[in-house]
Amino acid sequence: MKISVIGTGYVGLVTGTCFAEMGNKVTCIDIDENKVKMMRDGKSPIYEPGLEPMMQRNIDDKRIFFSTDYDSIKEADAVFMAVGTPSGDDGSADLKYIYAALDSLVPFMKDGIIVVLKSTVPVGTGEDVKKYLAGKTDKKFVVVNNPEFLKEGSAVNDFMKPERVIIGTDDDQAFKVMEELYEPFNRQISRTIQMSNLSAEMTKYSANCFLAMKISFMNEMARLCDLTGADVEEVRHGISMDSRIGTKFLYPGPGYGGSCFPKDVKALIHTAKKHDLDLKVINATEVVNDEQKTYMFQKIKKHFKGDIKGKTFAFWGVAFKANTDDIRETPAIYMAKALTEAGAKVKFFDPVADDNFEKYANEHKLDAQKVEFKYDACKDADGLVVLTEWKEFRIPDFSEIKAALKTPVIFDGRNLYKTEQVKDEGFDYYAVGKRI
Repeated sequence: MKISVIGTGYVGLVTGTCFAEMGNKVTCIDIDENKVKMMRDGKSPIYEPGLEPMMQRNIDDKRIFFSTDYDSIKEADAVFMAVGTPSGDDGSADLKYIYAALDSLVPFMKDGIIVVLKSTVPVGTGEDVKKYLAGKTDKKFVVVNNPEFLKEGSAVNDFMKPERVIIGTDDDQAFKVMEELYEPFNRQISRTIQMSNLSAEMTKYSANCFLAMKISFMNEMARLCDLTGADVEEVRHGISMDSRIGTKFLYPGPGYGGSCFPKDVKALIHTAKKHDLDLKVINATEVVNDEQKTYMFQKIKKHFKGDIKGKTFAFWGVAFKANTDDIRETPAIYMAKALTEAGAKVKFFDPVADDNFEKYANEHKLDAQKVEFKYDACKDADGLVVLTEWKEFRIPDFSEIKAALKTPVIFDGRNLYKTEQVKDEGFDYYAVGKRI
């Protein structure tokens, strides 16, 4: 099948590469010439495990191509819209990139083309796009909603082994084409589900907001554990054994970030307001998360009795989660801002996201300095703050940390360490909801 993908971010590049891996001819389109040149050379502009070697293999086999123009759409059976839909000032999803891409593809459309909305879009967008395109062209087309369910850090695996594939369309022929396209990813059992465009859009937002809610719920339980003396790790284990609850997204931490949860929560709240509905649970999810991002800062202030001016803190990890270089809405930003405003300094190490965070820190005048090695961040710092759950942070040399720090204190925002071990090493230790 011949496919065009507009947009080469996490969703577009992974989608295009994985479709090419299954033998399709794919052209990925992006307006950034430098980015396109980079991808033609087999280099991924994003860090995603397993993506770059798959890209290179399909480039070599002439199954995937990268372009700044839209000519490939002339022959495409389907064109996937995978451009960004960032939050507007009022929390709504900004669709200007979607409509700009639609304007660009219209002159190249052929009869029968399937326009696939892969981007996360508000409920009703699919219907709006149908009307918009109908006013721009006489060609026959079908608009399909095919939301992505990819986790940054495991996006390639998620695409290759999907738990479900949502196809939003009332056109049975378009559904059959999409079903055939995804068939190689469903060899053992079909996970492809047909529903309306509206339901597909709502499914995407519902899924992300439910997961965000689980994170905020667990963080609130962790706060209560801190006040009562219960241990959130024991509580988490106890409730996760209930099959109705499960084990995933129950880890307390510094709050969720990234490109999806924050904007999708805001977008769903905005959609509900348009219909005069107050989503109390989802609103609370966002409030709790906003507070959680600086929860460890409050513990830092308490430990130093409010006197942190002139002090330096080491950050281990600045990506919003492990296995990605994404710093969008990362808790490290909010922690660095709070410390900078309080007159403190930050030295940070991250194995992948350090350059992105350094650029952000410079642009926003945060007192944060990048270092090349994790223990260098601890040198002459007044405390270590762990913010990302990278594997290389899990079993550190505590004696080396202690020798480097001015004061032996660890603020573990990810609950990576065993309380007894850290205390036995002579550290003051703070975590999220753990009994210490």
